[in-house]
Amino acid sequence: MRRDFLSILDLEPHDLVQLLDDSARMKKARGGEAERRILAGRCLAMVFEKASTRTRVSFEAGMEELGGHAIFLNPKDLQLGRGEEIRDMARVMSRYVAGVMIRAFAHGTIEEFARHSSVPVINGLSDREHPCQILGDLLTLSEHFGHTDGLRVGWIGDGNNVCNSLILASGMAGLELTVASPGRYRPERGIIEAARSAGAEITLTGDPREAARDADALYTDVWVSMGEEAEREERLAAFRGYTIDEGLLSLASPGAVVLHCLPAHRGEEITDGVLEGPRSIVWDQAENRLHTEKALLAALLRPGAR
Repeated sequence: MRRDFLSILDLEPHDLVQLLDDSARMKKARGGEAERRILAGRCLAMVFEKASTRTRVSFEAGMEELGGHAIFLNPKDLQLGRGEEIRDMARVMSRYVAGVMIRAFAHGTIEEFARHSSVPVINGLSDREHPCQILGDLLTLSEHFGHTDGLRVGWIGDGNNVCNSLILASGMAGLELTVASPGRYRPERGIIEAARSAGAEITLTGDPREAARDADALYTDVWVSMGEEAEREERLAAFRGYTIDEGLLSLASPGAVVLHCLPAHRGEEITDGVLEGPRSIVWDQAENRLHTEKALLAALLRPGAR
């Protein structure tokens, strides 16, 4: 496994298998005394340009459960908010902590920080990818179905950062992925080409019914992400008909499940009935962010890991 985790492509297939195995083991043994020694005395800096519920709580709780400590930092806490260059902050922060998790607007911000950091850097979210989310998703699917290989997943909605990471992970996980998005909101061509060159089976469509038909899992995300509020009305109009409701879910396989990375806007990308229904595994999915991030933190920050 590489030193940094900026993209799901920083993992080799065997790395992914190992992380998911470690995550499942840590979940089962959660709270054991041995776990609290894994990162004892280690500190993680958490830099948040974009606010978050799940990312902050899962990383902070994960470090605590592994015996370490996490420091929450937003731009107001840093000289970055007053014009300090990212490379300078990276060089200094590397001398204080064992690793840095960054949740940023631009993917380039995280890449630049990692270039100048001497400790591991984790992408907590960027405009290009959300790789930590996908680790939790894959653990959730593996728990529910017993495997991920051959599962048919329909992504319905915005071809955003979560979708990008799912596309890039699909080949390694053996998923058959269909992405249904309106034309201008489809995933980046470069993401699709990278995934296909690695052997992924990706189908693009503008019809959400095609993505839902016979799928084992339906996955969606908000239509208006943080920073896109000015586009709200335009986006709501473009995604009309892309709501995961009972009608769309009825096209999926009888045992199909529903995923959502949260927060959810009930009545927009998903109905309340589906989100709260018996085929939703959204709450398991949210919990598994903790367990997969703990496995990731242990792999990157454990003394002697690098």
